[in-house]
Amino acid sequence: MSQFVSADSPIAVIKIGGSIFKTAQSYRQAAAYVRNRHCSWPHERLVVVVSAQEGLTDELAATAIAIVPQPNPASLDLLWSTGELRSVALLALHLQAFGLCATALGIHETGLTITGTQRAGSSHRPEVHFDSRRLHFGLARHSVAVVPGFFAMDPTRGAVSLGRGGSDLTAVMLAQGLKASRCELIKDVPGYFSADPHSNPAALHLAHLTFEQALAFADAGCDLVQRKAIELASQANIQLVIRSLDETAPFTLVASQHQQVGYAETFSVETLVTHRNSIAQPKGAAL
Repeated sequence: MSQFVSADSPIAVIKIGGSIFKTAQSYRQAAAYVRNRHCSWPHERLVVVVSAQEGLTDELAATAIAIVPQPNPASLDLLWSTGELRSVALLALHLQAFGLCATALGIHETGLTITGTQRAGSSHRPEVHFDSRRLHFGLARHSVAVVPGFFAMDPTRGAVSLGRGGSDLTAVMLAQGLKASRCELIKDVPGYFSADPHSNPAALHLAHLTFEQALAFADAGCDLVQRKAIELASQANIQLVIRSLDETAPFTLVASQHQQVGYAETFSVETLVTHRNSIAQPKGAAL
């Protein structure tokens, strides 16, 4: 197993989205990425936030609706949580197979508790209390802690979903609470583009965005990063690195204007949004 790191070592948060977990083999590929990050910064502890495998959340919702047309929200959240917990366990097992000292934690061990009733349909960011003790306990004994995204606990310790794209919000909340050195959001594209790169090979990759620009893109319909997560990152001044598993590919840094080093944007936000709206994109495409 890999050597333990000091309890006072810096912490980084890496979120791996469901679009990465397309097959069983995808978990091994994601684990290889985490292993490489650990090897690059061996004195850094990693908190890896994961989503359910691609399509599983919709599949579980359809299962619930087939039983009762309007599922009880608490029961649906509990059913949904099985997808995230499966990803947590599978990724942790693959990390252990690579020789990393990794632990798998559940929703109640992540330490996020909402202060009121918050369900997936709400457009407002929930008020969340973060108790870092269980997570720090795990990190004191392991180099990597794998935790479920998309969920927090309610005051009765029940699972509560944080809305579509909620794993992004989980990652930013943890980065804020842990005073993380960085927050990486791993997607199926290497950051933001001026159009959907899957359908438009000429799409322009955007190396730098301000929080205001990222929020404008979200308002224009780009759901690459959850809007509530961008809002919190902006308020807490947490730089976001949006990238793919391909470490040779470019990435997008989302940060405040004064944090943009060598920032030279050719297009204005308005130009990019206008260009995006002129191109038909599937749901979930990058801007």
